[in-house]
Formats: sequence, C-alpha cells, structure tokens
Amino acid sequence: MTTPFLDHIAATLDAIRADGLYKTEREIVTPQSGRIAIAGGDKLRPMLNLCANNYLGLANHPDIVAAAHQALDQDGFGMASVRFICGTQTVHRALERSIANYLGKDDSILFAACFDANGGIFEPLLEADDAIISDSLNHASIIDGVRLSKAKRYRYANSDMDELETRLKEANADGARFKLIVTDGVFSMDGFVANLPAICDLAERYGAMVMVDDCHATGHLGPEGKGTPALTGVGNRVDIVTGTLGKTLGGAMGGFIAAAQPIIDLLRQRARPYLFSNSLAPSIAAGSMKAIEIARKADDRRAQLMRNTARFRDGMTKAGFELLAGDTPIIPVMLHEANRAQAMAQELDRRGVYVAGFFFPVVPKGRARIRTQMSAALSDADIDTAIATFTDAGRSLGML
Repeated sequence: MTTPFLDHIAATLDAIRADGLYKTEREIVTPQSGRIAIAGGDKLRPMLNLCANNYLGLANHPDIVAAAHQALDQDGFGMASVRFICGTQTVHRALERSIANYLGKDDSILFAACFDANGGIFEPLLEADDAIISDSLNHASIIDGVRLSKAKRYRYANSDMDELETRLKEANADGARFKLIVTDGVFSMDGFVANLPAICDLAERYGAMVMVDDCHATGHLGPEGKGTPALTGVGNRVDIVTGTLGKTLGGAMGGFIAAAQPIIDLLRQRARPYLFSNSLAPSIAAGSMKAIEIARKADDRRAQLMRNTARFRDGMTKAGFELLAGDTPIIPVMLHEANRAQAMAQELDRRGVYVAGFFFPVVPKGRARIRTQMSAALSDADIDTAIATFTDAGRSLGML
C-alpha cells in the first residue's frame, strides 16, 4: 500500500481527533446488564450502565441463554451458507412465524441485522415510477436503502405533517404509481415517537403505504411490547414493519421485515442482503424466539422501565440539565458541543457510570449529547446514583 495514501488516512484521523469527534471503544468483560464491568488496567472496573439498548434487561436472561445453549447442542454453531442454498433450519422459520404472529402480519423474513433489512427492502419492491417519502431524521440504514432504489425520493422535515402532505401531493403530480411513506417508530437520537395516526391518515387520503422502522420500540413499547403501531393505536394500518433482535428482544443480532405474504415472498427472491448473507446462527434464532415469548408477558419489566424513565427524567430536570422532551426510555442530555459531550462522558466514566457521547456525524453539529437509555435491569437506587453522579460531574465541569 502506498505511503501517500496511508499518510492521507492518518491526517484524516488526526483531524477527527482535533475536532473532538474521535470514537473509542471500551471492553466489557461481563454479560450485558444494568451493572457491568470493563477492563481497567490490572483490575476490573464496575460500572452503572446507562447506554445499552437492553430495554427490558433480557440480554443475560437465563431462559434465553438456556434456549441458545439447547440450539447449539441440537443445531450446531453455524449454517455456513445463505438461506436459499442450504442455510434454513426449522428454527429460522419458527422464529419468522413467531415475529409475524407477534406483530400481526402474514409473515416475516430474517436478516443479519436491521441495517440489512432496511438496506434491502426498497430496491426489490419499488421501481422508477414509484415514490418513497422519508422522514428527514430516519435512521442511516433507511437513507442508504432508499439510495439503492430507483424510486423517486421525497423527504419531509421531521414529523412535519404539513410537509409530508405537500410531498405526497408532489408525488401524485409527478405520476407516482405506488407511494411508500417511511418513518422511524422511535427516533433513536431524540427519543420521541412518530405521529403514526396522522401519517396513516395522510397515507389513506393519498393512496400511500406506510413502513415503520421499530427497532427502538418492539418488545417494550405498546401493549405486550408490540411497538409503536400498537402504542399509537394504528395497528395494521402500518403495512410494513422492520425491526431488530439486537435490542429489546435479547440483544444478540439479526433484523427482520414483517408484512403481507406477497411482500415477504418477493423479498425472499430479490432482497440482496438476504440472498447473499449467511443465515443467523441457530442459537441466536432460538434465543430470540424465547425473548419474544418473555417480552409478550413482561408487563412487570415494562412497568419498571417506565418507572425508571420517569424517575431519571424528573431528577435530571431538577438538577438543571437540558433534556429533550419525550416519553420513551431514550433520554438525551443535551450538551451541544462535541468536546463538552466528550468531557462529560469522561467524567462520568471516572465516576463509574457508563455512557457514550453522541456528536457529528451521528447527530447534527451543535446538537451533541449524552444519549442515556433506561433499562428494566436498573433499580430505583441505580437511577438515584446515576442522577447524583451526573450532577457531580456537571458541577465539576462548570456545566451546572
């Protein structure tokens, strides 16, 4: 490899560091939970974990671990193939049926990650004379997936229903054959829920379909944790749901699309991330199926999660922190500048609270934050400790 190219890469990395945008990784040496330990020189450092997507605290649930162990013994370590060649086992179809039943759809299809699900859905379903109308704050995977499609692209300002209607009118005027409105169910960086009732009303008025990425909702929001369509009362008015097995539902990996049977059947034929990626490990499929079973009945965990959310939000507001409004377990603590977010994250790390700073390009410049995420694995005492630690760190940095 040429030295000038490596010098160019090194200079780019130096610029990222100088701008305070360089991301580092810490090694966790315990299972994922509300309390974890990380590597710290010659000894382990215990930490209170406020930044995992482990909303119901299922990532180390013994029944899920046991189901995964059983699948390892019964079905082996991996499939060593893609689904349509020789990579489909009974457990894969059982999980797909379980997801579809859970979300009230005809069928579902598994992917290695929801990034792949969102990346692979648009190209097979929509053509050049179709239209995709996408929320401006949709996840990067949706943005990338839309780019791969030949469909006409329209974007509306985040949750701006007037602008959505304008874009639908434009799509009609441009002669769009089919129209698909795409939105996150919960906007992951901000923590608020999409206005699905208004979106579905507009979709019906203008003859469009609706797709929701429900990665930050499935399992813990709505009745039985069925996600934002159930939470907002729109149910089957949402045509397509994409989601993940890597957050609330056990926290391993894997994504899915749930929809009407013809949609799923066509995706099995033409979705490139499905056709050309290895099947999920049998242990992950079995563990995820057990996680869905647990999540459906986990009203006690959902109640603890919402109690933690309200307690943390109330305490942080009283302490003087700026929080983004919302009712979900995602609670962004706004610090605006990347260096401030980095400094706060470092101070909290020193005090035993595990968080991550978010800054450009993950969020817009000037909108840096500590994105905290509540979990049912946290106790009332853990939440009080978190508030006290944030307050102490904020005062030491002159932010309060």
